[in-house]
Amino acid sequence: MIPAKRPILDQDLALLQDNILRMGSMVESMTEKAVRALKERNIELAREVRAEEKVVDQLRLDVEQAGIRTIATQQPLASDLRKIIAATHMAVELERMADYANGIAKIVIRSIDEPLLKPLIDIPRMQFIVCGMTHRALDAYVKEDADMARAVQAEDDEVDELYKQILRELVSYMSEDARTISRAMNLLFVAHNLERLGDRATNLCERVVYAVTGQLYEPKPQKSNIATLG
Repeated sequence: MIPAKRPILDQDLALLQDNILRMGSMVESMTEKAVRALKERNIELAREVRAEEKVVDQLRLDVEQAGIRTIATQQPLASDLRKIIAATHMAVELERMADYANGIAKIVIRSIDEPLLKPLIDIPRMQFIVCGMTHRALDAYVKEDADMARAVQAEDDEVDELYKQILRELVSYMSEDARTISRAMNLLFVAHNLERLGDRATNLCERVVYAVTGQLYEPKPQKSNIATLG
């Protein structure tokens, strides 16, 4: 027999999903805008990213509060409870992803009067991959497809390799000419933020797998806080 409260529970679950998707869409847009602002030296675009980060912060709070309220009032079944817990964890991950995009925007604003050290090739590639990972992680979330989520996680290796490549290149610039250190470090911070965005996208996938299967995986090791220095 279906519990009497089920229609309300289904509405609550749908609202949680809608807010997660809205957060994800904003994170994708913010990340793309932040890198485009860097490439084009566009301070207004960077400021848009900074303003949007506050919206994502509020959505995270909305998801957490709605999740707690639903658990307290709707008596969710085990599978429903996993969806609620997964959504609240995903909201936290997406908020951190917005922070990394905001960090890139802050670098753009801080360094707007300086020319780029070099043409941007690998950084836009990182951004493209990371945004794709985020989009597909959310697609897996909507479709409740654990296999899709696991496949997305594997893409993070390419992001890590690009980061290592950028690091080697920028270290070479700095070692050859100390006058490039400031501009090189700005690009390094940007690349690191993108690398961390990739890690967080894999965390989204872990929560999708949990929501669908109930299986928990060891989270990806957290790295240094260099990204927050942006």
